[in-house]
Amino acid sequence: MDRIGLGGLDVSAQGLGCMGMSEWYGPADWDESIATIHRALDLGVTFLDTANVYGDGHNEVLVGRAVAGRRDEFQIATKFGIDRSGGDGNRVIRGERAYVKRQAESSLLRLGIDTIDLYYLHRPAQTAEIEETVGAMAELIEEGKIRHIGLSEIDEPLLRRAAAVHPITAVQSEYSLWTRDVEAVVPAMAELGVGLVPYSPLGRGFLTGTVDRATFDEKDFRARNSRFSGDAWEANQSIADSVRRVADRLGAAPAQVALAWVSAQSDRLGVPIVPIPGTKRVRWLEQNVGALDLRLDDDAMRELDGLADAVVGARY
Repeated sequence: MDRIGLGGLDVSAQGLGCMGMSEWYGPADWDESIATIHRALDLGVTFLDTANVYGDGHNEVLVGRAVAGRRDEFQIATKFGIDRSGGDGNRVIRGERAYVKRQAESSLLRLGIDTIDLYYLHRPAQTAEIEETVGAMAELIEEGKIRHIGLSEIDEPLLRRAAAVHPITAVQSEYSLWTRDVEAVVPAMAELGVGLVPYSPLGRGFLTGTVDRATFDEKDFRARNSRFSGDAWEANQSIADSVRRVADRLGAAPAQVALAWVSAQSDRLGVPIVPIPGTKRVRWLEQNVGALDLRLDDDAMRELDGLADAVVGARY
């Protein structure tokens, strides 16, 4: 598998989002999740994405166990900032210096590693200015506890303020055929040498055409998401149908078409793009990796490019 440079951090051309192995997308399966991470390495997928908040630490522990003995073969990204200690209804996005330093230490302990390759602020903080937060992250680099700084769901002014404190390696944001908000920030990213790491590149599974909302349990994020409910679900089927038409014509799976479209935007946008589709199952991982060999022709790109304009419902 080819590797891509994200501001000095070399990673696999596709990563693996590990959140669903612990929370939000149905029941967890520890053994299958570990097997999926091991299979990812076999396939050349070495860029793993987790966060301290996923399963209240469970996901970092899982990832740490999966990479034990092979840590140097992986690039590990994790995040801090979402404080759920007061319950999900009272989340606070934190970024004060002491908090940042404590969270990094805790993540290192759960992951069982000495250095985090890419450390993200999970969302813009409510408790500190971006300069304080990124300054603390820069101190972590000096201490050898992290290698690179990332930001998630950031706007252009905050990105520029952050980059004035320390170079930013990557911005992680939702990005897919039906969610393209981050493109407003991309010109600044290109100017500053910042890569894009799209999460939910498969539209939280919707673009695969395999999602059955009748199977959502009460903890499944999609059960409460407007795009997956009521009339919006029916209206958005036209988007999934378009993806399937392209997939059928090219002899590919819809998921592969959706991922290939995301990766193909790198040349248009002028930034390196490394999507991190999430899965806890080996078969879907293998299918996703197949997208790296799929090339979309001009007809496919024309049909896919405008799908975001047809989406019904907010992404959050």
